Order: sequence, then C-alpha cells, then structure tokens
Amino acid sequence: MSKITVAFLKCAMVYFVLAMLIGIYMTASGPVYPYKPIHTHFNLLGWMSMMIYGVGYHILPRFSGTPLWSDRLATVHLWTSNIGLVGMAIGWLVAGFGGGIGVLHIFSLVEGLSIVFFVLNMFMTIKPAPALRKPQK
Repeated sequence: MSKITVAFLKCAMVYFVLAMLIGIYMTASGPVYPYKPIHTHFNLLGWMSMMIYGVGYHILPRFSGTPLWSDRLATVHLWTSNIGLVGMAIGWLVAGFGGGIGVLHIFSLVEGLSIVFFVLNMFMTIKPAPALRKPQK
C-alpha cells in the first residue's frame, strides 16, 4: 500500500478510538454540547471518511488501471482533512465554552476544501474501461 493509503487508514483508526472515548465520556456525563458534535464528526469525518479516502486511494487507481493523478494533492488532502477536523473540534470547544463560532467556520471551510481535493484527485485518476472508450480518430 502507498504511504498516503496507510496514513489515511491509520488516521481513521485513531479517530475511531477518539470517538469511542468521547462516547464513553458522554455515557457517564450526558451527551452535552460541545462533545456530541465532536463525537459525531470524529466518527463521520474521522473514522468513516478517512477510511473511505484510504481505501479509495488504494483501490480506485487500480480499478481504473492508471496511476494516481497527483501524489502531492493526496498529501495536501491528508493534511487539510486532519487540520480541518481537529480545528472543527477546537471550534466546538470554543463555542461550547462561550466563545464565538468563527474558529468552527474557518476549519469547516478547510475540511470542505479537503473533500474537494479528494474528489478532484479521483476524477482525474479514474478513467472508463478501454472497451467503453470512444475510438480515437
């Protein structure tokens, strides 16, 4: 597996454990803001999305029969997705303890940009099977 695939899979598992620990804490103390959205996003954007990214980076180029369009963009995607998610968690903590939601908004945009990076990289990587391609003139 590529380094980017392994990095996303390891990040996914770390977020899965963190989400579980937050879930255990909420079981004892109640699902109060700001922990509930952090728990939810660590499960959805951390565990699930990062697992999908890792599997996608491994499988989709192979299914397409082409190399990944941009290894550099994949690395930028890894960093922006983690920075965005951790920043969002900090944003919920700030908002939950009386601060504003500016931090949350900024890092939500970073997370959204990371998703665009993944989609762009996959769109440029995947190609139709040779039998489905139009003949070239």
